[in-house]
Amino acid sequence: MLDNPPLLTIHRGHRRVPADLLERFRGAQTSHLVDAMAGRGAMSWAIKPLDPANATFVGPALTAFAYPADIIGVYGALSEAQPGDVIVVANDAYLGAAAIGDLVAGMMKNKGVAAFVTEGAARDRAGILATGLPVFAAGVVPTSPAANGPGVVGAPVTCGGLTVRSGDIVVGDADGVVVVPIEQAEAVLAGLEAVRAVEARAIAAVEGGATDNERIRRVVAEARIIEAG
Repeated sequence: MLDNPPLLTIHRGHRRVPADLLERFRGAQTSHLVDAMAGRGAMSWAIKPLDPANATFVGPALTAFAYPADIIGVYGALSEAQPGDVIVVANDAYLGAAAIGDLVAGMMKNKGVAAFVTEGAARDRAGILATGLPVFAAGVVPTSPAANGPGVVGAPVTCGGLTVRSGDIVVGDADGVVVVPIEQAEAVLAGLEAVRAVEARAIAAVEGGATDNERIRRVVAEARIIEAG
C-alpha cells in the first residue's frame, strides 16, 4: 500500500522575473500578445474575468495544483505568494465546487497578489468583486470545497490547456489570460512592437472610412464566381 502523500507540498526557488522586464508587458493587449506568439499562449476561452471592468493585470505566475473539490493547494499558494504574483491554480478543470471564495480573495488582495486565475470555479461573486482582486475562473458555483489535500505549490501545472511554470509572465484583460514563458519574453516583446505597429495602421484606416483592406481584396479577387441562372 502506498503511503499517504503530505497534505501540502511546496516547491521553492523558481526564477523571478526582473521588474523592468515585467513592466514592459504592462498595458499589452492579450490579443496582441497572442499574435506576437504565432497564435499561441492563450488559456482556454472558458477562463474569463468575474469583473470585466477589473480584469487588467500583469505579473509572474505562482502555480498551484488543487485536487478537484479541494482548496489546500490554494491555501499553500496564498501562504507563498509575494506582492505582485499572479496565483494560477489548476484543478483538472473541475467545476463542481469552487476553487476560491471571497474570504480567500480578500486575503490575497491584502497580501498584494496581482490576480487569481483558475480553470476551476469561483463562489461568492459579489464578495470577490468587492475585494478588488482580478479573479478569472471558468464558472461560478455556490458549492464550497473541502480542505483535505493533497495540494502542490510551485511545480509546473497545466491550466486552461497551457503549461504554466512559476515565474512565467501572466497577462490578463477582459478577453482572457495569456502566458508568456519567461525565456521567450524578449522575443515576444519584439514581436509585440511589430503587431502594435500593424494594428495602429489598420485602426487608422478603419477610422478613416476604409471598408476593406488588401487581404480582403486579394481573397475576393481570387474567389470563384458563380452567376445565378
